Amino acid sequence: MLKVGDHAPAFSLPSDSGGKTSLEDFKGKTLVLYFFPKADTPG
Repeated sequence: MLKVGDHAPAFSLPSDSGGKTSLEDFKGKTLVLYFFPKADTPG
């Protein structure tokens, strides 16, 4: 379980362009991650 202030674990996800995006792609940049329950998404 992550705690406030912990570093995000390495991960990769599919991108809208069909490739993959990983946390490493944003190294050295400010990044805000927002997660929401699937039940709250349309469709």
